[in-house]
Amino acid sequence: MLEACVLATILCGFFGIILKKNLVMKIVSMDVMSTGVIAFYVFIASREGLFTPIISEVKKAAYADPVPQAVILTAIVIGFSIQALMLVGVMKLARDNPTLESSEIEKNNTP
Repeated sequence: MLEACVLATILCGFFGIILKKNLVMKIVSMDVMSTGVIAFYVFIASREGLFTPIISEVKKAAYADPVPQAVILTAIVIGFSIQALMLVGVMKLARDNPTLESSEIEKNNTP
């Protein structure tokens, strides 16, 4: 059930990027899709029976690998910075164009 919710989140973000014409809504859809992908990686990386190597008193057990956690944290930070950069680009486009609809912006900027 959780897998279906995560995949539905990814698909909602993907179809939002394709179907929405407003640039801000495209950025929000990309953020939703990114959140779904991160949730998918967390879901795959979390396995039962793995112990934290720092807190656990168990001497011989399967320990959790910290590398996927570091990759996910890095993906969150990179996603945030990309989103901020795209919003700055949309703000610059909003200065020159009366609308944020992608088709109208393309129509206004073609020679």
